[in-house]
Amino acid sequence: MPIASYLPTWPRRLAVWLCLLASGLAAPVDLDAVTLSELVDNPKLSAKKFAGYFGDFAYEFNDAIQPGNIFLARERGDCDDYAVLADFVLKKHGLDTRLIHIRLTGRVAHAVCYVTENRAYLDYNNRSVFFTLTRSGPEIRDIAAKVADSLEASWTTASEFSYSYETRRKLMIATISKTGEAVANPSPAPGKSTPFNVD
Repeated sequence: MPIASYLPTWPRRLAVWLCLLASGLAAPVDLDAVTLSELVDNPKLSAKKFAGYFGDFAYEFNDAIQPGNIFLARERGDCDDYAVLADFVLKKHGLDTRLIHIRLTGRVAHAVCYVTENRAYLDYNNRSVFFTLTRSGPEIRDIAAKVADSLEASWTTASEFSYSYETRRKLMIATISKTGEAVANPSPAPGKSTPFNVD
């Protein structure tokens, strides 16, 4: 476990900022920003309360998914950073979450974190609106259609995936296409999941 995790909150925030500065990722950071351990250790954290921490975060596209502590300290990132962090934190609170990646026609892809108990997904695009959770059916097709409608776009494929901060790898669980057969909860054949690096 990193030494910084043993420090009280304020010095831990300073340690994260100094690491960012040393790594060349230095950008203005808020030393009062919520930390990863504060989110994980908060016994009253719900999906809605989780979303409430991100209203002032800025959008910044990144090729790679940022480690959760860096995303929180910088208060800037993209939909992948947000969805992966939501999945990681909310799973620690015992919620059933799913990461869904939607490819959109003529646009970049979009990622959301579906929370089964809420029958809704967390979307970084909704971080600063009152309705931070968007209701949706649980099927990948339902989620993809709802996300595409919210962006006034059409979707082509949608995938469920998992992500590990430790290995920095995505694992594809299932993929469907808009024009393909409607299958409830598609799953890959045994041994067909494909891990890949995210850089």
